[in-house]
Amino acid sequence: VQLQASGGGLVQPGGSLRLSCAASGFTLDYYAIGWFRQAPGKEREFVGVRSWRTSTPSYADSVKGRFTISRDSAKSTVYLQMNSLKPEDTAVYYCAGSPSTGTTLYYRRAYYDWGQGTQVTVSS
Repeated sequence: VQLQASGGGLVQPGGSLRLSCAASGFTLDYYAIGWFRQAPGKEREFVGVRSWRTSTPSYADSVKGRFTISRDSAKSTVYLQMNSLKPEDTAVYYCAGSPSTGTTLYYRRAYYDWGQGTQVTVSS
């Protein structure tokens, strides 16, 4: 099982970025892919998740309405579209995989497999 996150970079406040999480070694049909982020000196926090059981993603309140998770099953890739970015969105973003379902997916302990992280910096 491998997850590869990419797409980070430097963007101005109000801008957009799309992160990708490419999966290999398993099928997304039975795996939830979650996104987490970690800012310097802070705990890694939940951003959003797309469960394999439901097609409706869930998001942290801090990103709701600005971030969108989508999936391309043919490419085994999950995307995190980030719009209206704010300086407080600056962090290393990680994708992670889990066979779990439900609200446990809001917590790091539900995830067994992690990508390497990609840096997102929002600054003018």
